[in-house]
Order: sequence, then structure tokens, then C-alpha cells
Amino acid sequence: MYPWSSSSYSGQAPNGGQSRTMPNGLDDQEKLLAEAIGAARKQAFQMNHFLDKERMLDALKCASTMLSELRTSMLSPKSYYELYMAVTNELCHLELYLSEKSHKETDLYELVQYSHTIAPRLYLLITVGIVYIKNDSTLKRSILKDLVEMCRGVQHPLRGLFLRNYLLQCTRNILPDVLVAENEHEGNVYDAIDFVLTNFAEMNKLWVRMQHQGHSSEKTRREKEREELKILVGTNLVRLSQLESATLETYKRLILPGILEQVVSCRDAIAQEYLMECIIQVFPDEFHLQTLDPFLKSCAQLETGVNVKNIIISLIERLAAYNQRSGKTSGNAIDAIIPAEVELFEVFSVQVANIVQTRTDMPLEDTISLQVALLSLAQKVYADRVDYVDKVLGTTAQILDRMNMNNISHLLSVNQELSRLLRICIDFYNNALTIIQLSNFCPLLEKFDYTSRKSLALYLVMNILENETQVTTAEQADSLLTIITPLIKDDETNTTNNSTDAEEFAEEQGVVARFIHLLKSEEPDMQYKMLQTARKHLGNGGGQRLKHVLPPLVFAAYQLAFKYKAIAEQDENWDKKCQKIVQYCHSTISALAKADLPDLALRLYLQGALVIGEIRYTNHETVAYEFMTQAFSLYEDEISDSKAQLAAITLIMSTFEQMSCFGEENAEPLRTNCALAASKLLKKPDQCRGVVACAALFWSGKQNGEEMRDEKRTLDCLKKGARIASQCLDTGVQVQLYVELLNHYLFYFERGNSLITVAMLNQLIAKVNEELPNLEPSEETKQIESHYKNTLAHLRTRMESNDATLEVSFAGITLN
Repeated sequence: MYPWSSSSYSGQAPNGGQSRTMPNGLDDQEKLLAEAIGAARKQAFQMNHFLDKERMLDALKCASTMLSELRTSMLSPKSYYELYMAVTNELCHLELYLSEKSHKETDLYELVQYSHTIAPRLYLLITVGIVYIKNDSTLKRSILKDLVEMCRGVQHPLRGLFLRNYLLQCTRNILPDVLVAENEHEGNVYDAIDFVLTNFAEMNKLWVRMQHQGHSSEKTRREKEREELKILVGTNLVRLSQLESATLETYKRLILPGILEQVVSCRDAIAQEYLMECIIQVFPDEFHLQTLDPFLKSCAQLETGVNVKNIIISLIERLAAYNQRSGKTSGNAIDAIIPAEVELFEVFSVQVANIVQTRTDMPLEDTISLQVALLSLAQKVYADRVDYVDKVLGTTAQILDRMNMNNISHLLSVNQELSRLLRICIDFYNNALTIIQLSNFCPLLEKFDYTSRKSLALYLVMNILENETQVTTAEQADSLLTIITPLIKDDETNTTNNSTDAEEFAEEQGVVARFIHLLKSEEPDMQYKMLQTARKHLGNGGGQRLKHVLPPLVFAAYQLAFKYKAIAEQDENWDKKCQKIVQYCHSTISALAKADLPDLALRLYLQGALVIGEIRYTNHETVAYEFMTQAFSLYEDEISDSKAQLAAITLIMSTFEQMSCFGEENAEPLRTNCALAASKLLKKPDQCRGVVACAALFWSGKQNGEEMRDEKRTLDCLKKGARIASQCLDTGVQVQLYVELLNHYLFYFERGNSLITVAMLNQLIAKVNEELPNLEPSEETKQIESHYKNTLAHLRTRMESNDATLEVSFAGITLN
């Protein structure tokens, strides 16, 4: 026994032999750490002093005593790391001294092995062994093997981990990294791999053992400590990845099998999850591409508590990123650089299916997350392979079928993952026409509850609108309208829960209405088929929806009729096709009328009458008359509100006034009915305005294609309006009507109605001048006064004008 190896030599016992429980308090830890570092620095000072004096035995004794501080069991991993760093930094001085002054007369490698405690002995052995290797590379192979085996002497998890980490750090620059060495004793890359794998296996065992020491109540603390120490184990894998002579073949044959064997056999969830993640991150992507099968098969053998989903997703994302990073860009797409022999998607698809089947404990949302990752891989690496995406959707649907999952609630987490799966498809292609090529998209969509299907349908329609995707065939329209059925039809299975916010509902239906305008085809016949298809889908949505979605169909049909008119010379059947379109519009508008939407139906009938009058196909006059009579019927039978009646009859009259397609046989009944309807309005002011509006029918209304200019009947309407105005008891309303009448009289007077005289105008002006000052001040009175002043200003301008083109003379009009 050498005298420096005795613990009694320093006059004190090292604290490493103590096995008391680790103090939990932060203050206690800081105190113990400070004491240990203080003692270590004291011995380090003595060691350096003896080295300066070249007293090797005394220096080694001090180094041994300093290293004895690392034998403690009372420090937490964090505190132990600080002590370890302080001690190993001081060891560098010893290594430097030994490197500079080689003691050939003394076998230090044997000498340090006589230290009476194992931990200091091994630290010194590593330090001296490294010096020996640097001085004589022929010793490399034997010393490395000796060191990695002798470190088995420390089996305490914490102390053993840091000891082996010291070994790994010291050897990082001297590991043999050549395939064939000049001297076999120097070793080659296979010796380096064996060295690191052995060290890795032992470190992993120590790390896992930490989990099973102590009381079960301290499990959380132990897991936290293990989390702090995991990088020590992972460093072994980093070192393996840094071996430049390690080829792909070496990785496949030695490195990966050695790592995976240790990972699977340790049967510890924390270690397995971390180490699998390490493998993904530290080794090159090219290696991963060639070793997918063994890696993924190992994933299926991991412990129950391992989150396999995250491991596989991490690998998929890395390989997809590698493809995008290294692939050649052609236009907007990226050409895959994955070797053709590596069927990346197929391998992942098979292995993921195997994992899902093997790990029956895996939550359903994790299973779906794996499918999301597979989908992402297919899109990023094989952007043109729609069949791969469809296969993922089909597999997902099969998984749900096996679990009998239907009508999946929007409140479940699995619903969120499934929604993400379908939204990724929509976002990636940005083309709804590609989505409908996915045969498994709709079956998977049917697995959701109504709320989720509605949300996804809205998401798809918004994507269509943003990208202005035009639907050009009836088949495409049918497929898309089937997908968005929840937007255009209530949930039949749950009639009690179809209520929604009115504003939100209107916004949704507005989106559907905008979508209808994207049903466009260059071929008119195909356009008509699409409109029929849309009508079939949209017609059963109920009155609340019909008012939003049917009008766009009607206007699209009117546009189509004009298109047929434009190509009349090329299509001899355009006439019959226009008749079909008009019948289509008539039935669609009738559906609106039956859904208690008379105002909307009336407007569409009138618009249809105008369109028919312009297209002038065979029998157009009869059909236009039918549209006008339908509008009248709605006015008479369905519209009861007085304001709505006035607006409706005014609209009917203004529409009829523009139409020139009617012969006198049809035109006269329409004029008569307009006048009659106006005179039957309930309120006198409404009667007055309605009757006066009728004057236009006899003046600018068409007869045989020309304006009628019937002076007498025009004046009769104006006089009747004045008579009705005089019957109003409310003076303010009466004056307002007189001002409006004055404007109408002036309108026809300026356009040459010879029956309207200056005396009539003066009479109206005098009447207004007489009554207006008597009105009580109010906002309405201000408006009447403003209107009247503007009228007089117009008259004054006309009277002062020298324009020779004026048809009438304004002389004799008295303004005041």
C-alpha cells in the first residue's frame, strides 16, 4: 500500500462514505456544496503546489483526496454537477503537467490503481490513461477498452454517470476514427464504436436505475432529477454521430442495432422516449432514410408510457424538412430528392399501421395525430400523389369504423385532430376540385357530428371563395354541394338543436350565395345542368335559407338566357333552351313565394319580365305577361303592409313602364290594373303618390314600341292626385304632397304636355305659399321647405334661361 493512498494520511476522513439521506432544503444543498467545493479547492491548491515542487506522490495524494469529494451521496444532481465541474477543471492541471513531463521511470497507470477508494482511483486512472494514449498511440486500443470496463466499478447511479461522462469527455478527441489503422494496436473506428456503445449501455443502465431507488412518494423528484441528467446519456449518441469514418453501412450494421437493443431492453419509458428522440436529432437524414424499418419496428416495442406519436411525428417532420431543404425547386413545387428505392410513404404507412395495431393502449387522438403526420409527409414529399393522401384518409376512416366511432362530438379532442386532418387537405391543395377527387374525404367527413361538418363545410367554401375556384361541370357541383350539405340543410337527426344566431346564420348563407356565382362553365348547356343540380340541393333548405340562396340561382339563369341569345346564330335550339330557363326561373321563384317571401318573389318576377322582354324569344309576350300577373297576384294576395304595398305597386309600374314587348291587348289591362291598385291604397298620401306615379305609364309607357305621350290621361292622373291630396286632413302631409305634385306637373310641363298650363302651376304654387307658413316648426317642416325652395330655384333658373332648345315657355309663372 502506497502511503498517499491512505485516508488517514490527510488527517481526515473523506465524506464520500456517508450514506445519509439527501437534504431537500435549498439552503442545505448550498451549504453542503460550498463545503465540498471549499475542501476540493484546498486540496487542488496543495496538488498544484506539489506539482510545482515536482513531488508527484504528494500531488497524487492531494488529487485523490480532492476527488473523494465526488463520493458524496448528499447532493442533488444540479449541485453535484457544479462540484464535478470544479473538481474536473482542477484535474486538467494534473493532466497538463503529466503530458509535459512524462515519467517513464514511474508506471503512473499502475500506481494510481492503488488508491483505496474506487471513484478517485478511476478518475485518476482516466486522467493518466489519456496522457499515456497521447504520448503513445499504440496503447490507445488497450487502454480505452481497459478504462470503459473498469468504470463498471462505480455502480452508484449519480456518481457512475458523471464518472463515465468524464471518460467520454476526455476521449472525445482521441477516439480512433479510421477504417484501417497503420498499427492495429491504435484501433479503428469499429473499436471507437464498441467503446462508445459500451459506455452508452452502462450509462443508460445507471440512469434507469435512478428511477427505482428510494420511496415511491419521491417518484416525481426522481423523474425531475433524471430529466436534468439525460443529456449525459445522450452525449454518447452525439459522439457516435461525430465519427467521420462511420459509414451508412456501419450505422446500419453496428451503431443503430446496438442503440436500439439497449433502448428496447431497458424497459423504461423516460429513457426510451428521450433516446429515440436523440437518434432522430443527432444522426444524418440520409442514415434515417435507409434505416426506417428497424427504427419504426422498435417504436412498436417501446413501453406503454412512451409517447410514440411524438417520436414518429418528429421523424416525419425531419425527413419532410430535409426534402424541402435539399430538393430542387421547379416553379412552385419542390422536386423530391428522396431516393427512388426508399418508398418513404409506404414504409411509414405500414409501420404506423403496425404500431397502431400493436399498441392498443394508444389514445385515439394520438392515432389520428399519426395519420395527420403521414398526411403531411405525403403532401410535402409527394405533392403530386393524391392517392397517398386519399389512402391516409381511408385508413383513418377504417380506424374509426373498427372502433364504431360515428357522429363524433365537436367537444371531443379526437374531433379536433380529425378536423385538422381535413383542414390540412383543404389548405394544401387550395383547390376544391382536387378535394372531391379524394374518394375517402366524404366518408370521413360523415363521421363528424352536424356542428363539425357544418364548420368544415364553411371552411371549404371560404377556401373556394378566397382562391376563386370555378366549378365547371355538373358532377363537380354535385360533389361540392353534397360536401357542404350541413350549410344548406338542417340536421334531420336532431331537429331541436338547429337554432343559431341570426346574424351568423345570414353570414353563412351569404357565403353559400357567393359560392353559387362560381358555378361557371364556358358551355351554356353545362351551365344549365349545374343550375339544375344546385336547385336540387338548395331547394330543401327551408324558407330562412331560400331567401339567401335561390335569388343567385335565378339571376345566374337570367344571365344564361342572355348568353343563349348572344349565340343564337350558332345554336338553332336557343329559343327552346331559353323557354326551359324561364320555366326553371318561374318554378324557383314560385318556391320563394310558397316559402312566405312575397316581396322577394315579386321583385324576381318583375326582373324576369324585363329579361324576357329583352330576349324576345318565341311566345315571349305571353310569358312576360304571366310574370307580370304573378307579381300582381302576390301584390294583391300576400302584401298587406301599406308601405310595402306602395313600394310594390311603384316597382310594378316602373317595370311595366320600361317594357316594350307588350301589344295593346296585354298592355291596357296592366295599365288599368296599376291605376286601379294605386287608387285602392289604404292611406290617402299613398293613394296620391301611387296615382301620380301612374301618370308615367300614359306618358313614357310603351305602345307598339313607342312612348304613348297620352296628354289627357297623364293630366287626369295628376288631377286625381291633387284631388286626393286636398282630402288629407294633416296640413303638413298635404303641403308635402302639393310640393311633390308641383314637381310632377313641372316634369310633364317641361316635356311638352300642352294640357298643363302656367295657370295650373301658379295655382299649386299659391296653394303651397298659403299653407306652408302655417306649419309648426319641426324636422319634417324643414324638409318640406327645403324641397320647395329647391323647386322654386329650378323654376327661377328656367325662367331666367335664354336656352332656345326649351320646348315650353315659363313666362307668367308667379313665384311669390
